[in-house]
Amino acid sequence: MELQMSATSRKELKNKMAAVFCDKIKTLSIELQGVLLDDLVTALENRLIILNRINENAQFVTAITENVDCETVQT
Repeated sequence: MELQMSATSRKELKNKMAAVFCDKIKTLSIELQGVLLDDLVTALENRLIILNRINENAQFVTAITENVDCETVQT
């Protein structure tokens, strides 16, 4: 499942991040603030995509292993 944000959602998230990081990024130029915020939104979007893939794979593996009897061997 790919998680692609709409342009509106990206803009809303970017605005929320701007509010959160306002004090930290105010020394940057407006252009650099925009670049940083856009990078943060992209990084978050990419992280969510990866975590969703991991979660889907974990659910798939769990579904498979529920039908398999496993023994723990202690060495």
